[in-house]
Amino acid sequence: MSGFADHAVTATLTRPLRGTDLPETFRVLRGELGAPHLSAVPLLPERGPHAELAARTCAVLEELHADRQPHGWRVSGVPGDDSRRARALLAGDLNMIADVLGAESGADTGPVVVSLLGPVSLAATVHVRNGEKLQSDPGARRDLTQSWCAGMPGLRAALRRNTDGRGTVLVLHEPELDRVLGGRIPTASGYRTLRALPRHEVRTALTEAVRAARSAGAVAVALDAGPADPRWARDVGADATVLPVPDGPTAQWEPLAALHEAGVGLCFDSAAVTGRTPVRAGVERIVRPWSELGMDPAALLGTGLAPSAEISGLTPPELPAALARVTQLCGALTDVCNEA
Repeated sequence: MSGFADHAVTATLTRPLRGTDLPETFRVLRGELGAPHLSAVPLLPERGPHAELAARTCAVLEELHADRQPHGWRVSGVPGDDSRRARALLAGDLNMIADVLGAESGADTGPVVVSLLGPVSLAATVHVRNGEKLQSDPGARRDLTQSWCAGMPGLRAALRRNTDGRGTVLVLHEPELDRVLGGRIPTASGYRTLRALPRHEVRTALTEAVRAARSAGAVAVALDAGPADPRWARDVGADATVLPVPDGPTAQWEPLAALHEAGVGLCFDSAAVTGRTPVRAGVERIVRPWSELGMDPAALLGTGLAPSAEISGLTPPELPAALARVTQLCGALTDVCNEA
C-alpha cells in the first residue's frame, strides 16, 4: 500500500512552503487537496529555525534534544530552550491542525501526510558536542537512529489525536543519502569530507526507520532519496518512492517500472505548478514512456504527484492556483489511465 488511492492518480505535498500562517496554509491544502488527494502538515521554515525540517525531526526524537549553535543544530541528551521551542512549535502546529479539521463539514477522512528528515540525513546535518557532524561518530549514529525510531509512537499518537483519527503517510526525506554514500559530506570546518558510510549500515538505519514508522501505525512510508537511486525505497521496505519524472530516454523508466512491479508505489515530483507546462504535455511526459516499455497505463492508477521544489518559492497567494494545476494534471492522468 503506497498511501495513495488505488483508483486514481492523486496529489499531495512533500515540500516546504513560504509564509508564516500555518492554519491558513493548512486550510488551503485541505481545500485544494481534498479526497482522493492527500493534504499535508505544512512545513513553513520562514517562521524561523525552529520550524525547519531538521528542527521538526529533532522535536520527535526520544531522549535526545537539540539546541542551536552558530554552526547549526547540536544534539545532546540535555533539553534546552531551543529543544523546548521546537517541541512546543510542533505540538502547537498539530493543535492548530486539529482546529482546522474540527471546523470542516465534509466527509474527507483520508490520511494526512507528514514529512521528517530521515536518520541518515539528520546525522549528516546536526552536530555533536565537539562541533563535528554527528555522522563522524559511529556510536552517536546508532543512538540517533534508535532515538528517531523510539520517537515514532509519540508522533503517531499526537497525529491521531489531532487529526481526528485519520491515518498518517510519512514521507522520509533523505536529501543527503547520495553524498553520505559517496563520502561527500563536509566536516564542520569545511576543509575535508567525512568518510563514506558503509551501504549495509545505511540500509539498516533506513530499514529500522521504515519499520518503526509502520509499527507506530503509519499507513504508508514513502522515501524521498533525493538524487540517490530510487531503488533504495525497495531495499529498505518503503511503500513508495518520491522521485522526479525522468527527462531522458525511455530506458530511464525501466527501473521505475521494475519498482512498480515489485510493489513500490511511485510519487512523481510534478513541475506543473506554474502553468508553463500544458496539461496534455504533462500527461504525455508520463504516459508515453510508460507505454513504450509495454506497461499498461492503467497500472499508473495509484501513483502520486507532488509539486516540485518550485512550489517552495511561490508566495502564499500563488499556492491555491499552483495546487489546482497539479490536481488538474492528476485528473487528466486518471482519465487517460481509465480509458486505456
